[in-house]
Amino acid sequence: MKLIRYLLILSLIALTGIASAQDLADRVVEHVFPNGLKLLMIKRDTSPTIAPYILFKAGSVDESDDTRGIAHMLEHMLFKGTKTIGTKDYEKEKVVLAEIDRIGDALDMERAKGSRGDADKIAELEAALKEQQELAKEWIVTGEYTEIYTQHGSTGFNAGTSVDYTIYTVELPSNKLELWAMLESDRLKNAVLREFYVEREAVKEERRMRVDTRPGGKLYEQFIAAAFTAHPYGMPIIGWPSDIAMLNRRKAEAFFKVHYAPNNSVMVIVGNIDIDKTVALIDKYFGDMQSQPLPNEVTTKEVPQEGERRIEVEFDAEPQLMIGYHKPTVPHFDDYVLDMISAILSDGRTSRFYKNIVEEGIAVSVNSINGYPGARYDNLFVVNGTPRSPNTTLDVEEAVYAELERLKAEPVAEKEFKRILKQIDAGFIRNLSSNAGMAQQLAFYEGIAGDWRYILGWRENMYKITPEDIMRVAKTYFTKGNRTVGTLVKKEAAAPAGENTEGNEQ
Repeated sequence: MKLIRYLLILSLIALTGIASAQDLADRVVEHVFPNGLKLLMIKRDTSPTIAPYILFKAGSVDESDDTRGIAHMLEHMLFKGTKTIGTKDYEKEKVVLAEIDRIGDALDMERAKGSRGDADKIAELEAALKEQQELAKEWIVTGEYTEIYTQHGSTGFNAGTSVDYTIYTVELPSNKLELWAMLESDRLKNAVLREFYVEREAVKEERRMRVDTRPGGKLYEQFIAAAFTAHPYGMPIIGWPSDIAMLNRRKAEAFFKVHYAPNNSVMVIVGNIDIDKTVALIDKYFGDMQSQPLPNEVTTKEVPQEGERRIEVEFDAEPQLMIGYHKPTVPHFDDYVLDMISAILSDGRTSRFYKNIVEEGIAVSVNSINGYPGARYDNLFVVNGTPRSPNTTLDVEEAVYAELERLKAEPVAEKEFKRILKQIDAGFIRNLSSNAGMAQQLAFYEGIAGDWRYILGWRENMYKITPEDIMRVAKTYFTKGNRTVGTLVKKEAAAPAGENTEGNEQ
């Protein structure tokens, strides 16, 4: 998740007019509106385009026990339109929507009874729901919201939900900024969550495709659930199947009202803009939105592990491995050190994992990620790997531990430090080489780290890291009692009927 990169060498290339960290600091313009909406802007005249992004601190970590999956579901629903977009006659449509809600709630409650539910009543409600959904189609204009953007030259019109936030993205010609402001303010003020039960079935199918039938998805979900037993980071973003089955419009609208408030969001616009006119335009379309009492931050803390946790997930697929160590999040100094460690271990073909595990034929791939699954709260340093036959996950695991132990015992050489910093520099340049990349970075760090200037301090902190810091941090966090290990193993074939699986004793 983390895209932390340093900025000083930007002066060495033509990077859209931003030559250094100080130059970036000078060119980011901030404006906070009375309702709490924060707007960040960078004027870039290299092309007649803009990248306007909106990030809401509305991730799966913010859900309550009875709304698991609602942040992701709401993201889907906000593409359905408003009271004027996506409908032929909203006044007539809303009558049908109310009836769909009534029937859908009754059907959900009856299904929730399980074996005690009334099968005839369920069948009756299913038929009634289908009938009302057919009636609703008379008023719905499918995909109109997306079509408007497409007709006006947009690219990258999308959204994404994580554990920490939901972000809405698009790139447009710069003369379409007011169109964007009109469309986005309309869906924040007048969103209609139409086709809810139809979309809920689509999310169920998405879960089947991405989790239930994919080995990596199954392993990840079970691994995270094992690593976080108290903190909501252990819950799947898409929700458990039983969670999805009980989501409804009422829950989505309640979550929307609280978490999509202007004072719980960050807006970033990068591109060919006039700063003063942009502030006035955003005030015109978003200034009358009402702020809300900010939702409570998660206060539950993950209990320190008192021993290694191990899980196995059986699946008809090649074996995989995940190892996770609990650690603090930004801006703890150890988090910077772990960024460096991750780069040393797995950044490119000169990394230690690649040279000592992949090239040695032990694994097909081994990678590390610092800051999983999110960054708002304490998280994990994760290593994942796929063994190369005939090696096993145990062989990969032992090779990984050997590299972690080496970090504890041997100071990293200066030459390796310099190589890693050079690689990190190049990656950060790539991330900022477009309006969209810059908008993504600013939105993330302002929304999640609390201040976009976190980017500026990264290089300074990275250069404070010493070989002793790496050894100290490795010894602190890379311990057996602090780790969770998940392995994907092939499900054994069932023995034929009548076969004695314990042997042939008579």
